[in-house]
Amino acid sequence: MADEPGITGAAAVLRTARRVLAFTGAGISVASGIPPFRGEDGLWTRFDPSSLALDTFLDDPAAAWRFLNEIFYLPLAGAAPNPAHRALASLERAGRLAAVATQNVDGLHRAAGSRRVHELHGTLRRLRCLACEAVSALADSGLGELPPTCRLCGGILRPEIVFFDEGLAEPARSDAFAAAAGCDAILVVGTSGEVLPAGLLPWTAAEQGATVIEINTVPSAYTEPLTDLFLQGSATALLPRLAAALDLAPPPAE
Repeated sequence: MADEPGITGAAAVLRTARRVLAFTGAGISVASGIPPFRGEDGLWTRFDPSSLALDTFLDDPAAAWRFLNEIFYLPLAGAAPNPAHRALASLERAGRLAAVATQNVDGLHRAAGSRRVHELHGTLRRLRCLACEAVSALADSGLGELPPTCRLCGGILRPEIVFFDEGLAEPARSDAFAAAAGCDAILVVGTSGEVLPAGLLPWTAAEQGATVIEINTVPSAYTEPLTDLFLQGSATALLPRLAAALDLAPPPAE
């Protein structure tokens, strides 16, 4: 199923599709300095995944926040949307993309200008109090003293992300699966397809007859059984080329 580069074919699909959904994973943010979870340099080659369980966080919030700060917030502080994020935003602005469903928690799609974003695993950019449930935005100055505490009641804050022993974020889950069931093309970018249940989105779309376009550096769990057009390469190289083939220019970097 490999089609390199396949830009012309992918552009033809997007040009005639009525509703297109993008489904993104960690691979789209690597060029922004956000480390992936899997692969040779993935976080799980260095850390135990159970460190991101809610029970682990509740057992020792201070230690958990030090870990979260190291693997997430320090890289996030220097991260900015890359050309792939901006290309998707340009597709949305031109009416070529209905929404983005993402497994990422970095908030870079919104920062790039995408408006309809379903954050299936939540976002690092919001914090919720364990005591009073108040939700606050991550300050521009960062987390401050760890663990961060609620300005309203003094309770310990948690990131508004999905820990391993929690279900997908709502209403992002229901909105994303409804979008997948109603699209006629899905653009799969930078994901292995191994993380469930979020990884079922392309299958949901394909079951309803959607064309599956995949952009990945290596084949994924979708490539052989599901993908119609496989564009092998980096999202930062291929998505801007796809936008250009549709006569679109990505929004300028801020």
